[in-house]
Amino acid sequence: MLEELKYPIGQPNIPKNISLKIIKEWILVIENFPSKLNSLVKDLSNEQLDTVYRKDGWTIRQVIHHCADSHLNSYIRFKWALTENKPVIKAYYEEKWAELFDSKLAPIHLSINQLKALHAKWVYLLTNLNEEDLEKEFIHPANNKTVSLAENIGIYAWHCNHHYAHIYNCLK
Repeated sequence: MLEELKYPIGQPNIPKNISLKIIKEWILVIENFPSKLNSLVKDLSNEQLDTVYRKDGWTIRQVIHHCADSHLNSYIRFKWALTENKPVIKAYYEEKWAELFDSKLAPIHLSINQLKALHAKWVYLLTNLNEEDLEKEFIHPANNKTVSLAENIGIYAWHCNHHYAHIYNCLK
C-alpha cells in the first residue's frame, strides 16, 4: 500500500528506443501540466493545501512548490546539456527544499505562475530540439548515471503525472 501511495502511477518506464512520436506526447504532458494542476488545486482551502497525501509525505502545498523547484532545476539541466559536453549536473536535496518555509507556507499561486511561465519557455525549447540535441547527455552525480535529453523529457512527463496523481488521489 505504501508503494502505491508513493508511486500512484508506478515508477518511470522510459523505453530504450525513444521515437519522436513519444517525445511529442511527453512534451504535450509537460505543456498541459500547469493548467491541469491549477484546475485541480485553485479552489483548495489552506487546510486542504496543508494536508499530507500520505503518512510521512508532503502536503499538497509542498508538492506544488516541489514541482516548481524540480522543473526549474530540470530546465537548467537541459540548458547545461545543450551548451556543455556531458556536464555533471548540480543535484539538490529536494527533501530539504520541501522543508524550507517557502515550500511549507507560501501561497501556491507563486509556484503555479512560475510553472506556467517556465513550462511555456521549456516547451518552446523542447519542441525546437533536433535529433542530435535529443541525444545530448548530462551526468547525475548521485549515481553517475548518464541521462539523454530525450530520456529526461520522459522523466519529467512522468514527474508531472506522478505528482498530479498524488494530489488527485489525496483529494478523492
